[in-house]
Amino acid sequence: MNRMRGLNMGGWLSQIDAIQEKDPEKFPGPNGHMETFIGEKDFANVMAWGFDHVRVPVDSYLFFDDSDKPVDSRIAYLDNAVSLAAKNGLKFVLDLHECPGHDFADATDSPVQKLFADDTYIRKAEKIWAFLAERYGDKNHVIFESLNEPVAPTAQVWNDVKDRLCREIRRHAPKSTIITGSNMWNWPSTFGELTPFDDDNVIYSVHFYEPLLFTHQHAPWLHEAETKITRPYPGDYGPGFTRKYGLWLSVGAWDRNRFVKEFEPVNAFGKKYGAPIICNEFGVYTPVELQSQLRWYDDLLSVLREMDIGFSYWNYKNLDFGIISTGEQLHAKLPQYNNPERINHPVLDVLRKY
Repeated sequence: MNRMRGLNMGGWLSQIDAIQEKDPEKFPGPNGHMETFIGEKDFANVMAWGFDHVRVPVDSYLFFDDSDKPVDSRIAYLDNAVSLAAKNGLKFVLDLHECPGHDFADATDSPVQKLFADDTYIRKAEKIWAFLAERYGDKNHVIFESLNEPVAPTAQVWNDVKDRLCREIRRHAPKSTIITGSNMWNWPSTFGELTPFDDDNVIYSVHFYEPLLFTHQHAPWLHEAETKITRPYPGDYGPGFTRKYGLWLSVGAWDRNRFVKEFEPVNAFGKKYGAPIICNEFGVYTPVELQSQLRWYDDLLSVLREMDIGFSYWNYKNLDFGIISTGEQLHAKLPQYNNPERINHPVLDVLRKY
């Protein structure tokens, strides 16, 4: 399988509440947003820039009712997205970003996610996947991603749930490629406890935003005092800080050599099982000092290429990481967007290089 290179289209069919919060007066409502936020021109951009796929996060509550039955009028937006990818020669990663009983964004502050504590919610997720895999399983360009950033209390719990979701996808889409990843927000350090799904057509995903104290400095959705300090890259971030279940982040000195070390469990997994790997989320909060950002991107992407790991950059448009930024007042005066198209060319150029 060729190494994949692409962009996320987050904030379109997922996390639209975050888009609404940025500019509530101009928000056209969920349906209007899904009709207008991304269109054929955007898919054409991704192809013209030299990428081969889009990863499209999907929040199940937008497309399924409380009984997990599909809402036909909303499914039409997903149908259109799948068609636009095919029309522009792009692979389409359908990422189940949020599902009943699991929200990666709430995982830090909430108890154990219901998906990992109540079999009812696993069955609900299986039901959603049965519909999606059945509907798009005959589309050769569609790839199914079992769940975004699982945060389970133990690796074994996630391994069991992951296998159930993958089996349900495979039952309805026997020939489709599946993506699944490691526990704890798909962090590289958890790959040592990940078990492979027994199937030859699986890609394994890792996410990377480390050191979080650099990539997310001053991000308003993080509340730890350590994240409110301005930091350069490369740099030494001291004792770092801890998140859920004692996961320590950002400890010590960070440079390209540290990236190599961090990806050792991922690389070892890929070699042991002959499995393709993709880093299908990574990025730096846009207001961070630009030259430090570019050094971070260059180091990370060179390591991914060296290890033959594919990538999907977060994010194509808006959500504080966008290659394109429109209507985000917080970022309106950032110099990288000072052009008519509001395209962050410095970051786009380094992505295209790899």
